[in-house]
Amino acid sequence: MRHNAAIAVESSKSSLVKPMLAKVAPNTSRVSPWLTSLLYPLGHYVVLPFYFSNIEITGQEHLPKDGPVILAPTHRSRWDALMMPYSTGQKVTGRDLRFMVTADEVQGLQGWFIRHLGGFAVDIKHPAISSLRYGVELLLDKQMLVIFPEGGIFQDGEVHPPKPGLARLAMQAELSQPGLGVKIVPMSIRYRPRIPRRGARVKIAIGEPLSVADYAKGGSSKKEARLLTADLEMALKTLDEC
Repeated sequence: MRHNAAIAVESSKSSLVKPMLAKVAPNTSRVSPWLTSLLYPLGHYVVLPFYFSNIEITGQEHLPKDGPVILAPTHRSRWDALMMPYSTGQKVTGRDLRFMVTADEVQGLQGWFIRHLGGFAVDIKHPAISSLRYGVELLLDKQMLVIFPEGGIFQDGEVHPPKPGLARLAMQAELSQPGLGVKIVPMSIRYRPRIPRRGARVKIAIGEPLSVADYAKGGSSKKEARLLTADLEMALKTLDEC
């Protein structure tokens, strides 16, 4: 799975919050208990230990056990799709993950698996209000979302600036229900070598959550969203250097 959707939406504003929540967008995404109970243990105990020589995880104490959460990891490989449930999923937090993915990933058989493992699609080239509305609804339902903020896979060893849509989505959810308590958890995933092969090592660092309410106090101006995005970028860079 290539989870490279980062909601690159430039035009969403606070005036959209109420219309966005007026009607939930049709979406067949859901978490299938039987499928996750089959595939995630397979990845956890068989696939990942077979392929990687060592997986080091730090900062799991920062993961919220309840409430609306956006996990915001760096994106370095398609293996990230398995690293996220391994490091933050049911065995760690007791929570299912809802992945935001690109629209072209939910086609055919692959799409069926993605939708039944909690994935939901957004067209980053032509983002629709309905896609964002579904993301907001998931946060209002106090789900844990996974959004790769850089917007793609980068293997150059650098943290790339997060797309602005993640912060705006988080703020729209917080503003639509004051006191909701949306948290954004920065995460760094690093492979050695950078393009992982069998026997590679992995280091996953989880940082302290950013409280969206702290940025939403002044309303939903672009200034607050830019500040939240900048702070997320700084947190990602700090984690990536550890």
